[in-house]
Amino acid sequence: MAAGNVNPFNVSDSEEEAEQRQDGANAERSPSDEAPGHSLGPFSPSAYSEPAASLSSNRTSPSVDGIPASAAAVAGIGGAETRVSLDAIAAQLLRDQYILTALEMHTELLEAGRELPRLRDYFSNPGNFERQSGTPPACKDQGVGPGGPLHRAGSISTLDSLDFARYSDDGNRESDERVAVLEFELRKAKENIQALRANLTQAAECEIPSQERKNYKSSPEIQEPIRPLEKRALNFLVNEYLLKIEYKLTAITFSDENDDQDFELWDDVGLNIPKPPGLLQLYRNSGNSLPLHRDTVDVAVGVDPRDLPGDCCIQEPVQQTDIIQRQQQQEVVQELEYQISLLNSEKQSLAEQIKKLQSDIQALQWNVSSDPTATVKSAQCKEDPQLDKTPLDNGQYLDIRGVTDADDTLTTTKTLTSTTTTTDCTDGTTTATPPHNKLKFNTQVKGSVQFDQPNRKLPPAFHQALLSFCRMSADSRLGSEVSRIADGEQSVLLMLGRCLPHIVPNVLLAKREELIPLILCTACLHPEPKERDQLLHILFNLIKRPDDEQRQMILTGCVAFARHVGPTRVEAELLPQCWEQINHKYPERRLLVAEACGALAPYLPKEIRSSLVLSMLQQMLAEDKADMVREAVVKSLGVIMGYIDDSDKYSQGFELMLLSLGDPSERVVSATHQVFIPAFAAWCTELGNLQSQLIPSLLTRIEKLLKGEYGLDEHKLHMYLSALQSIIPSLFAMLLQNAPFTSRAKLQGDIPPIEVTRFPRPASPLQDVATIVGSREQLAVLLQLYDHQLQHEGTTGWDSLLWVVNQFLPQIIEIVGRINVTSSTCVHEFSRFFWRFCRSFGKIFTNTKVKPQFQEILRLSEENVDATAGNGILTKATVPIYATGVLTCYNQDEDRKLLVGFLEDVMTTLSLSHAPLDSLKASFVELGANPAYHELLLTVLWYGVVHTSALVRCTAARMFELLVKGVNETLVAQRVVPALITLSSDPEISVRISTIPAFGTIMETVTQKELLERVKMQLASFLEDPQYQDQHSLHMEIIKTFGRVGPNAEPRFRDEFVLPHLHKLALCNNQQTVESKRIDIATQLFEAYSALSCCFISEELMVNHFLPGLRCLRADMEQLSPEHEVILSSMIKECEIKVENKGIGEAQGSISIAASLVGEDAKTKFLSKMGQLTTSGAMLANVFQRKK
Repeated sequence: MAAGNVNPFNVSDSEEEAEQRQDGANAERSPSDEAPGHSLGPFSPSAYSEPAASLSSNRTSPSVDGIPASAAAVAGIGGAETRVSLDAIAAQLLRDQYILTALEMHTELLEAGRELPRLRDYFSNPGNFERQSGTPPACKDQGVGPGGPLHRAGSISTLDSLDFARYSDDGNRESDERVAVLEFELRKAKENIQALRANLTQAAECEIPSQERKNYKSSPEIQEPIRPLEKRALNFLVNEYLLKIEYKLTAITFSDENDDQDFELWDDVGLNIPKPPGLLQLYRNSGNSLPLHRDTVDVAVGVDPRDLPGDCCIQEPVQQTDIIQRQQQQEVVQELEYQISLLNSEKQSLAEQIKKLQSDIQALQWNVSSDPTATVKSAQCKEDPQLDKTPLDNGQYLDIRGVTDADDTLTTTKTLTSTTTTTDCTDGTTTATPPHNKLKFNTQVKGSVQFDQPNRKLPPAFHQALLSFCRMSADSRLGSEVSRIADGEQSVLLMLGRCLPHIVPNVLLAKREELIPLILCTACLHPEPKERDQLLHILFNLIKRPDDEQRQMILTGCVAFARHVGPTRVEAELLPQCWEQINHKYPERRLLVAEACGALAPYLPKEIRSSLVLSMLQQMLAEDKADMVREAVVKSLGVIMGYIDDSDKYSQGFELMLLSLGDPSERVVSATHQVFIPAFAAWCTELGNLQSQLIPSLLTRIEKLLKGEYGLDEHKLHMYLSALQSIIPSLFAMLLQNAPFTSRAKLQGDIPPIEVTRFPRPASPLQDVATIVGSREQLAVLLQLYDHQLQHEGTTGWDSLLWVVNQFLPQIIEIVGRINVTSSTCVHEFSRFFWRFCRSFGKIFTNTKVKPQFQEILRLSEENVDATAGNGILTKATVPIYATGVLTCYNQDEDRKLLVGFLEDVMTTLSLSHAPLDSLKASFVELGANPAYHELLLTVLWYGVVHTSALVRCTAARMFELLVKGVNETLVAQRVVPALITLSSDPEISVRISTIPAFGTIMETVTQKELLERVKMQLASFLEDPQYQDQHSLHMEIIKTFGRVGPNAEPRFRDEFVLPHLHKLALCNNQQTVESKRIDIATQLFEAYSALSCCFISEELMVNHFLPGLRCLRADMEQLSPEHEVILSSMIKECEIKVENKGIGEAQGSISIAASLVGEDAKTKFLSKMGQLTTSGAMLANVFQRKK
């Protein structure tokens, strides 16, 4: 039962309990009774103050087993009627199994200090709440009725512990009821603990009697001794202060001297005591008049004394209560007297201030015609010389009430003193004023502002109250900003700094870039570093995912900011914003950081450029997963390389270049070639290590790749060669700038224009030699002197050029000779490098310095080819790279003749030496990729067709196979096929056999029917002419060609020509008596049939030619190669199954067609029936019901 409710039993307890109550009345009283104004129990002084006669005699209680409501005694002053004891009521409750009611009664009595032994014994015995056969043990002797289990009753006090999900009509509820009882006891125990904690704290605080405290306060010279609670609190604060200022040894000593206190836990000081501020804050606030905080304590729920029995209301002597109240009143009076003294001192200071302000206002009125604001400033600044300087946001404005006349000066003075920034010399304190008092207007305007004043004599207070009805509000943040008008640039900036953080979140994301100028201007000129930092944070977080245009706007603003504020503030204010966004979840924000690092590089301190910013970009390059972010990082790194001047960072820059080149994204690699490598090469040129470190390092890495034990890594080779290729413009520009004629390069007279095709097209402006040199005019002058120097004066004394000729070229040519000639990728990469190198250095340099070195190595003679080992220089990659990379740089007639002659000589030499043709094939493949060289290659091949040596003619025939794939059909018809037909009638059978692969390639690539018929006729002559019946090598070449071109050739050619002739060749091979020839033909037939088995073959061809040919081949393999015979058997079985399935499929197909026709007919009939239905939806549902 909750305390304070009406007690239905207005009866006394037993005589035994009455004696106990008389003996221990003082002990049961709560210690908090001594606390002024608070009580924790029903026997607090406030409870005793209620007269006993207040208990109403008309309160009734429900009857309990024959105890009528009238049995409740009516307590009065004179006496009491007959009453039922509490012990009898408890016994009745337990007898009737009102367990929860008895429990609440027990709790109420415990709180009142009147415990009943019967209830205590009952509830302390766990056996009373366990499942028994019938009646609880405590109630067996009292005749408890059948059904013994405890029935749970709904109780207001235990409503929070109810679990309605457990209530059901079946099953036992004893466990639930026991849980409810335990929950109730736990909650009451927690409340008791909390009350005891509060009482303990108050008891510790009240150890000194109140009379002694009164004496100490009345006699200030007598110092009040420190209380234990105060001592512990001060010890805790002192220890905390010592630790905060790093006096650790002192703190340790201090804690050792107070070993009875735990300095790590504030609760050890006192329970339910709020922790005060630190010593430093207490010292700073010691001189201020702080509001007095009332002591707060936890108040427990008490019992209304009117609800207790009459004899329970035994009051304490009235004298003791009066003493306590008088002590409390005296303490309050002392506190009020202290406040009055403080207010009097403040009043005196304000009176002096009012006098000074009155004199200032009078002076202002006397000099109103000259400069009223200056007078106020001068008069007030005399009081404080330190305030001569005008603050940044002086905010001078006057109250809108103005000054009515000379009699209103006092009112005006009060208004001025109540504002925050009235004049330049005012302080920053603020006092509460009505809303319209806070509306200010600027007084610093040209001339004095005069307002017409009414000829009225209303009191200022009336004016003030009247103006309060004007609906103006300055209490809010926005109202205070609107109420004042800035008086200068600084005030505007401060106002913007305050307002922009509130404006930005309310602007649409798509339009927030319009705020960039405003934010940047304010951040640039604002005087407060904290506000500037907040504004720059807003700038970088302005747009959630800024697009390209928005990022450009932000970067433009950042650059403008950097130009205005200088490197120190850029480092201190902008870079931290970039650092915060480096790991942002949105790639657009990280992209903004990467771009900002490059854009701000020119405006940063050089130490920061080469350390912090470089490290930030390196981290993003290595860790960021977005390609566009790494691309921007590489570009920014290029910008950094253009401004860095710390030579120790060269190795880091080289590693960054390799890391960028090895990036998996093509965008990043492209940015590396366009921006980073040219910038890095320019820095290396300034350092003087372009030729001494950068290029040799790349060549060394290429050589290591070629020596690798696990094969050549073509990706890394491409990476290093492409880097060298991007460095070529910087290398050539360095040669021009370090040439002997550089001092003679004058921009005067007619400057010859540079040919458009003089240099290869640069990948970016940074790879343009004119950009590297300075201008196109300067480059034109240098080129003219360069060609003249090479042609007439030589290279004596030209160290940079001599390094290229004597060290770089020989090393790179040696590397070329070591690469694998069959790797088309390597050949192509080196070919492109030499082409760009020769085009950049010019024709004269190529003819006089590059070609002689290749020609020295490629001595075209038969002695230069090792036919047995096949490792002559003509069989290496040097041949195709020289032909495609050096001889194709210039396309004049003499250059083309030189290329044709070189290829003819190579073809002749290799053919006559019986050397491998890989180098010649590589040359044809590389040149054949460019249609401009098709005619030239056909010219070379025609030279081989008409050559006197059969070996050369065989080589020419095989080269046609490589050329046919890239040549258009017109050239094939006009130049290739006639040459092949000429060779097919050559006297030498080897020459005729060499034409077969070329004919097969034509059948594979050409679509003209006439051309295909000519080729078909020529191949048929090879197969059907009796003179070729015993030509084993011819049959081998034809079968090999059929297996290669059959799957890609025209189906008609495959069905009518290839498969029938393969069948004939398989039959003939069964009759071959020479075992070696038989196994050779069988092996080639196996390869051909394996390739053709993947093609679509009709059933007729399968039955007539393909399966018979396979069976013939299996007959050969049974004797010659049993492992092949197993594979052939499975192939034959699969083909037979396919043939059978086709027959079954056709039969099933006809049946399925008939079935589908029947199904369509049924569907049509059903839909027609459904369309005829005109009934409602309810009737339509009946259509699908089963018949009963």
